[in-house]
Amino acid sequence: MQKIVSARIGLTFGILAFLFVSCGSGEEPFIPPVDNTPPPSAEIVAHESAKEVFDLINQYYRYTDSGLYRESYPSQSGDPYYSYLWPYDGVVSGASLLKQIGYDVNYASMVDNYEKYFREGANGNNIGGYGSSTNGTVGGGTRFYDDNSIVGINLVEAYEVTGEDRFKQRAKRIIPFLLSGEDDILGGALWWNENEKNITGNENSNKPTCSNGFATLFLLKYYTICDESEKADVLAFATRLYNWLTQNLKDPSDNCYWNDIDNSGTINYTKWTYNTGVMIENGVHLFWLTGNQTYLNQAIASAQGAYDFFVKPRNGMALTYPDHDPWFNTKLLRAYITLQPYYTQADAYIKTYLNFVNNGYDKARTNEGFFYEDWTGAAAKRYQSLLMQAAVVESYGALSIYLEEKKN
Repeated sequence: MQKIVSARIGLTFGILAFLFVSCGSGEEPFIPPVDNTPPPSAEIVAHESAKEVFDLINQYYRYTDSGLYRESYPSQSGDPYYSYLWPYDGVVSGASLLKQIGYDVNYASMVDNYEKYFREGANGNNIGGYGSSTNGTVGGGTRFYDDNSIVGINLVEAYEVTGEDRFKQRAKRIIPFLLSGEDDILGGALWWNENEKNITGNENSNKPTCSNGFATLFLLKYYTICDESEKADVLAFATRLYNWLTQNLKDPSDNCYWNDIDNSGTINYTKWTYNTGVMIENGVHLFWLTGNQTYLNQAIASAQGAYDFFVKPRNGMALTYPDHDPWFNTKLLRAYITLQPYYTQADAYIKTYLNFVNNGYDKARTNEGFFYEDWTGAAAKRYQSLLMQAAVVESYGALSIYLEEKKN
């Protein structure tokens, strides 16, 4: 994935929002501070806020001739003419939720525009896949395995929402590309991208949670719509990626996930909300498909660990998710929503998130109405990024469906 540059802050472990202490730790339970954050403005309605920001994106970022978007508004030094695939994917994710809520957002055309990022091959192969960039007609740049998996997740969802078979067939094309990224080095799993496999001394030559976690989620979602003849292979592929992640990149102390392991076997111990989030989702989906309670137990343990690690006081708010990279946080929210029917405590985690994004609505926006990256409002940073605004649309869209709001 064409990663936005972000300060690699070493996250310290977060407060325990509930009395959860590892067995045998011998520590006194940590009592979280009372959340004195003012309640969100009564007039904030999640689906209306999602549509408001979506409309702003289309007003300021969208090219009307192509239906594609700018990387930033105002444009920043080094931006491509059209956005990278990752931010575009974020916009499509939000549009899908708005479509499900009942808004007319030209959704099918937005999904069709993925094809402007598609490459028939690269690096001497003829395996199709989605590139990280586009010239407005065909894809270019590096092909990342996590990017392609996230596109696949949205294609499956588009098939489910619209019933259009072309989206199912395009999702199917992604599986050979993912298989081309898997090998036996480090015991299996996918590399980050097809250009930088097994290159000593190259920090991008790694097998990360993001590529393998989102590939697993795509495969599990695709399993539910694929032909019967495909099901055994698809589930086997998903299961071996999931097992590799739990064995190699899960922190046993809190059940959160580290970022990656490079070709020398060195682990990058950084933790991001989206990596643990996608593994929570994977656990729930595997439980659905197999009935194996172990997967659900693992998802619950990771959900607890993520809340304890990531959610803490920041910038005057008693409880917040990280004040950076909101797209990452959105994926943890989506995981909590998926898990909540089986773990009711997740409702409190979701309400903390709702309070956080509503604080952003009240206190962390530009004059035009765009959200800062930091929803506490302490710093007006990176609001120019399309990905930052797409995360708001997806967050509010997911919350609206969870809250069972009614669209007038």
